[in-house]
Amino acid sequence: MHTRWTTDDIAPQTGKRVLITGANSGIGYHAALTLMRKGARVILACRDKRRAEKALARLKAEVPGANAELAILDLASLASVRSFAQKELAEQRRLDILVNNAGVMAPPKRLETNDGFELQFGTNMLGHYALTALLMPALELAAAESPDRPRIVTIASIAHKQGRIDFDDLQSEKHYSPMQSYRQSKLANLMFAFELDRRLRAANSRVMSVAAHPGVANTNLFRSGDRSALSRAARSLAGRVIGVALNSESAGALPTLYAATSPDVDDGGYYGPQGFLEARGRRIGEASVAKQAMDELTAQRLWQVCESLTQIRFHLQSERTA
Repeated sequence: MHTRWTTDDIAPQTGKRVLITGANSGIGYHAALTLMRKGARVILACRDKRRAEKALARLKAEVPGANAELAILDLASLASVRSFAQKELAEQRRLDILVNNAGVMAPPKRLETNDGFELQFGTNMLGHYALTALLMPALELAAAESPDRPRIVTIASIAHKQGRIDFDDLQSEKHYSPMQSYRQSKLANLMFAFELDRRLRAANSRVMSVAAHPGVANTNLFRSGDRSALSRAARSLAGRVIGVALNSESAGALPTLYAATSPDVDDGGYYGPQGFLEARGRRIGEASVAKQAMDELTAQRLWQVCESLTQIRFHLQSERTA
């Protein structure tokens, strides 16, 4: 089933607290803009303070009186993730929607996070794994207080279809390929969303785990990174072509918004545009899933590896009270 779905279909989000990683640009920015217009209080969780402040000013100019706040969060630093989560939980405020959106795409050279992980896997997967685990109490508070089920939306990619989890070289230390490492990280994101869904349902939790992908959209991933001026220019041109031929940033945000707000979303669902090769379109529906993303044994092993590497475990409410 798929439908031509627009932001007009989003119910009022007044009273909801939404956290979006990487909300200073691209899909995260447009998702934040729409949710603010619908009355949600949006937390822009961003790494770069200067860019985040500019984004917040733009958002408030577009939505006068908007309810928004800025939080500095670097997913490439587990210390930053822990510090942010500690401050967030100290406020004892519920979190209704968590959008794991921020990402790094295909830097030409192998780079590392502050903790020594390959940058794409460390940011896209480990950073979001740690953030989600640490914020579970705030999500479970929303589950207890609100009639609407809180949601964790993890952004994957059609690139996951060419990905594989290489446990023998998870950090790309033996061989680094920019796109191969990116595909692995996005496959990991999708497998994480599915495994989290299985664990939440087993714990009888009201928190939902779902996933979405934007198709191929002209986002900041095409324009930034540790690249030469010529490479940045070429990628910027490619991004503009993509924006015309495939999805714009605003259209690319629709699957994220659908996953975060639609009453038709199922536990463990995965949603994306239904146009040509799922690369574009305003019809949103169930996205196709590669066979390897459905491998539960690999997902369980990946989960254990994430626990070991981050030294952070999920403690669901039913487990804490058992």
